[in-house]
Amino acid sequence: MEKGVWDQDMIIRLDPGEEIHVSIQNIMAEIGYHSGAITSGIGRVRNVDIGYLADDGIYQRKFIQESVELLSLQGNIAELDGEPFTHIHVVVSDDDHVVHGGHLFSATVEVTAEIHVRLIPINGEFGISLTRCHLEGSDFKPLNFTNAGREDS
Repeated sequence: MEKGVWDQDMIIRLDPGEEIHVSIQNIMAEIGYHSGAITSGIGRVRNVDIGYLADDGIYQRKFIQESVELLSLQGNIAELDGEPFTHIHVVVSDDDHVVHGGHLFSATVEVTAEIHVRLIPINGEFGISLTRCHLEGSDFKPLNFTNAGREDS
């Protein structure tokens, strides 16, 4: 894994065997940020656990074990229980060009993953931090905006 940070932009390169969520969360904690926007990601991954949030608030999941092409990765990073929390959606393609997509629970890098993160700093009175909270009876963790020490829902 390597990263480069320029102003509020960070490019991450993940290597074989690294899990996407864990890696991004660890990097964010390391650099002291808990808020950001994941704007793009490409590469090749395996053991992809994806799903969608059903009407009842419970995720329906699908697991793709074989190696697939990572076509798109988007999402955000917010603080949950004092730690960086990644919410990521993904589009992958198998070797027959069949596309799969949805909410990403986990994926392990097979060859590489190249990811862009736009960092959101907290700076002064107008600084905004992204946070998430738990909802009883649901897998969903809604996004909240913290502005100058107060939460606006």
